[in-house]
Amino acid sequence: MDNRPIGFFDSGIGGLTAIPYLAKSLPEERIVYFGDTARTPYGSKAVNTIRIFAMQIAEFLKSQDVKMIVTACNTVTATCLPLLREKYPDIPIIGVIKPAAEKAAMICSRENHIGIIGTKATISNGAYEREIGNFKSGLDIHSMACPIFVPLIEEGIITDDIMTLSVRHYLDDFIGSNHIDTLVLGCTHYPLIRKQIETLYPSLKIIDPSQEVIGRIRAVLTERDMLAENSSFLNTFYASDLSDNFINMINIIFKDEDFKVAFKSFDIK
Repeated sequence: MDNRPIGFFDSGIGGLTAIPYLAKSLPEERIVYFGDTARTPYGSKAVNTIRIFAMQIAEFLKSQDVKMIVTACNTVTATCLPLLREKYPDIPIIGVIKPAAEKAAMICSRENHIGIIGTKATISNGAYEREIGNFKSGLDIHSMACPIFVPLIEEGIITDDIMTLSVRHYLDDFIGSNHIDTLVLGCTHYPLIRKQIETLYPSLKIIDPSQEVIGRIRAVLTERDMLAENSSFLNTFYASDLSDNFINMINIIFKDEDFKVAFKSFDIK
C-alpha cells in the first residue's frame, strides 16, 4: 500500500481528460496535477525548450512526494520520456503513447488504415509509428499535425462553429484521402473535441490515450504494491496560469468533491 498521490502533468488542461478514467478505475488514488497553462502550447516549441519545461515540472512533482509521474501529454511523452526516466530512476514514470499504440496494434489488422493526429512535435517525432510497429509490423499508418486545436481548446472554444470548421479543415481530406477507419487522438487535449469528431466522421474507431494509460498505471502500481487504500490526501491541481477554463474543467470533473487549486510558476522562456 502507498497512499502518496500520483503526479500528472500536461502543457495545459489536456491531461485532465485522464482523471475521470483514473477515478472510475482506481477510485482510491489521489493526484497532484500540474498544467503549464502559462506556456501552452508545447507542440510548436523547440524540443530543447519542451525538455527544460518537463524537467522543471517533474522536479516540482518530486518535491510533492508523488509515488508516480504520468506525462499526460503526448508531446512530452514523445520528446522527454527517456530523459525523465534517466533523471528520476526511483520514480515510475508513465507515458501516454505506448498504451495507445498497443491498443491500436491490438484492434487493427493490415486491412485497417490508422490515422494519428497530434501536435507538430509529436507527429514529427514519429513516436506513434515506432511504438505501433513494435507491437505489430506492416500496418497502414498516416499522421497529421493539427496545431490549432490546442490553443482553441485552452481558450474554451470547443463546441462552436469555429472548432467544427477547424476539425473539418484538418481531417476532411486526411481521412478521405487515406481511407482512415481508426483514429488515434495523439494529444490529451483532443478528447475534449471527440464528440465533434465522432459527429462528423461517425464510422471512425477512436483510440484515446487518456483512457488507455490507466491500465498501465494500474499494472505498475499493482506490480509494485503501491495501490492506495483509504487515502486522506486532497486532490490538488496546480497551474502556471489559473485561467477560468482550467478551474471550470476541474469543477466539471469533480463536481461536489473537495479539491485544492493552487498557482505555481516557473521561468517563462
